Amino acid sequence: MRFLGQFAQARDLLLLPPRIGRGEGIGRLVFAHCLGDAEALRQDVDQGGVDIVDAAAEGGELRVACGVGIGHRGGAYHAQARNSKLAKPGPPQQCVRAMTADVVPLPRRRPTLDPMLALTAHGMNAVNAVILERMQSDIPLIPRLAGHLISGGGKRLRPMLTLAGADLVGYQGARHHKLAAAVEFIHTATLLHDDVVDGSELRRGKAAANIIFGNPATVLVGDFLFSRAFELMTEDGSLKVLKILSSASAIIAEGEVSQLTAQRQIETSEERYLQIIGAKTAALFAAASRIGAVVAECGEREEQALDDYGRNLGVAFQLVDDAIDYDSDAAEMGKDRGDDFREGKMTLPVIFAYARGTPEERKFWQAAIAGHRTSDDDLAEAIALIGKYDAVEATRERARHFAARAVDAISIFPDGKARAAMAEAAHFAVARGY
Repeated sequence: MRFLGQFAQARDLLLLPPRIGRGEGIGRLVFAHCLGDAEALRQDVDQGGVDIVDAAAEGGELRVACGVGIGHRGGAYHAQARNSKLAKPGPPQQCVRAMTADVVPLPRRRPTLDPMLALTAHGMNAVNAVILERMQSDIPLIPRLAGHLISGGGKRLRPMLTLAGADLVGYQGARHHKLAAAVEFIHTATLLHDDVVDGSELRRGKAAANIIFGNPATVLVGDFLFSRAFELMTEDGSLKVLKILSSASAIIAEGEVSQLTAQRQIETSEERYLQIIGAKTAALFAAASRIGAVVAECGEREEQALDDYGRNLGVAFQLVDDAIDYDSDAAEMGKDRGDDFREGKMTLPVIFAYARGTPEERKFWQAAIAGHRTSDDDLAEAIALIGKYDAVEATRERARHFAARAVDAISIFPDGKARAAMAEAAHFAVARGY
């Protein structure tokens, strides 16, 4: 539960006006007129859930008894109504009428990408047209291989961030359509290269391109898509845009190399891991978000806010990706379960489980990450240990932290559909199972 962008405290009830009505709100709290009228209202904390507060009071301002704790899962805040203009902290004094304000946990609605999809639908039609046009070549293998991945599903979240960011700052032009396509080409190229490096067999629920077309063709078509991305950047004509996206491309490559050097290194720290995903994943999220403000010719403050939003969202997104590898089946993920485990990747669930494990359990992890224990039974044991120490939930908790930072970053912009859609996208990134 949040209030004015921060986690709410009991004393925040002091700021409510008398007899605040059903559906009315302050900050990010929405209140019911009485508990009988409580309904499931969305909120941007904890997977889109909201607690409804019955804050109806007769006779004046609310006064909260000090020392009453906030229980996210239930409990009551004891408050009193006063005639004074402003209730002050301290022991309750004589009141006209006493009341209670109960926090009622309601069923949670899982956040979705639907608001983001609706916000960007028109722009994404233009972006998809650019993608289809620019993936064509006189060499038939190129559009066949590129189309295998591009048409194979995927959330298209990165180009949507470019469109949503531009909408958030009020941009009315069309420059960002080609740039959003460039972002998607960069992302697709990195996926093609990743699948070759990792030897992946599944991507988005079907055979990876390298399995169908072979490694050489997959690498070369990835190079082609990178080239198309840079064509689109130069056509835009902005050196600033070119610098942002080319820098992100270089950082992504550095992140992939850094991850390669950390592979099978059991002592990889959480700090090193966050640096890796900040480069290989979050850099493109940040760039995609930022260029929306650049094409709108906003100031540095707005650019940085969108950059911070994308960067934190990217970290949250990758954290959940790494949690999913130990928490979902192949059909749900669209890739083989346990890929990270068999490749010896030190992702955060493993880092947590290793740090919290017994000496015997640590010996298992040392052998597994070194590549000596990679059977299905070993994977089952790894999943059991990760479950034993709540490592997936701890990873998702980290992701929720970064998602909250992403939402806070765009709080400088006026509230509206664009900001709400971007906030829900951040919480979707954490709540998703695929």
